[in-house]
This record gives sequence, C-alpha cells and structure tokens, in this order.
Amino acid sequence: MSNLPGNEGKSKYVRETFNSIAKRYDLINTLMTLGLDKSWRRLVVKLSELKEGGTGLDVCCGTGMLTIEQARAAGPAGKITGLDFSENMIEVAQQNIRDFALKENIWFVRGDATDLPFENSFFDCATVGWGLRNVPNVFKAVQEMTRVVKPGGKVISLDMAQPTAPVFREFYWLCFDRVIPAVGNLLSGNKKAYKYFYSSARGFMRQKELADLFAQAGLA
Repeated sequence: MSNLPGNEGKSKYVRETFNSIAKRYDLINTLMTLGLDKSWRRLVVKLSELKEGGTGLDVCCGTGMLTIEQARAAGPAGKITGLDFSENMIEVAQQNIRDFALKENIWFVRGDATDLPFENSFFDCATVGWGLRNVPNVFKAVQEMTRVVKPGGKVISLDMAQPTAPVFREFYWLCFDRVIPAVGNLLSGNKKAYKYFYSSARGFMRQKELADLFAQAGLA
C-alpha cells in the first residue's frame, strides 16, 4: 500500500476494491478461513456482551454477516447499525438480511470509520471485522468507536493475526500471497483485489501494537 498517494488515495483504492468483489466476498471469505469465520463472529458478539434489547454498531460491516450476529444477540427489541464505506457491500448486506427474521432491527449506513455520524455514548458495543487494516487512520477509527460506545461498553476488532511459529508463518503467508489471489481470481475474476488482502494483512500491526493503540484511545 505504500504506493498509494496518502490517506485519500488509500480510501479511494479500498472503496473501489471492495466494490469490485462485493458479490463474491462472502463465499471467498468462508473459503479463506476454512469456514471458521462464522464461529469467530459468534465469539466476537459473545465477548461484546451485547444484551437483549441492546444497541450495537458494526463498523466496516461489509456484507453484514457480523451485523446479523449482533442482531441475533440483541433480539426483537434490539437496534443494530452496520456502517461501511462501500456502497456495493451495503447493497449485498441489504440482500443478505432480506429473509432474516430481525431485518427490521438492522440499519445499514454508508459512512467513514474515521468520522462516525453518531452521537457520543450512543451504542452498547462496537465491533469491526477485518476492517481496521483498510482504514487510512487506525487510531482515529478506534477513537471514534470508543467515542460512540457507552462507558463500560466493549470495542472489539476481529482480524487475522501475525503468526510467529516459523514453519506455520511461512505457510500462512504463502497461502495469502499465492493461493487466496488464485482462488479470488477464479471466483471473481479479480486477482488484484485479493493480492491487496495479502499486502494489507502483511502490513497490519501486530496484536500487542493494536492492544497498545486501543489503550491510547482510552480503552482498558
């Protein structure tokens, strides 16, 4: 991503990239994670401690899969908002909730993760799945999520880790660099977009760095 012209360039590139793969994103995401993405989302919502009737925010919501998990936890009295920068992703998200029993409790908004259009202390929790690596200013995005969550609420990021075990690490990055772009090209005809997944994951901060950033943003 170093060849992109600053924050504005990255924002434009990311939006165009995700617009181009929106229709195939769910399928390829499941293949990339060997189907574990579903259980990871359920774990995130469990850790969020979102209660029945609660209000939740899903930042960089993409096709709405994590948003839907929040809605299940909040139940019929809950109010869940999904926000994403890509209009095509939001369009697919709207399709994904078409037959969902709690669809009336979900609102999708197109917006900027670094400038959330919500009042202070508005939500019970905020989640972001595979999204922070795509924003031009990670600290600002975390600050914004912290701002809109009520005191005592949870802010949770789900993303791929930076592996440390020598053999597994090489296999992991090989899959990201070669296998995933090949599969993405086969299913969506867009190898370049899935090459971006590799570069964004490789360049993303390590777990401790992200935890330190959360602390700097005012989270415990």
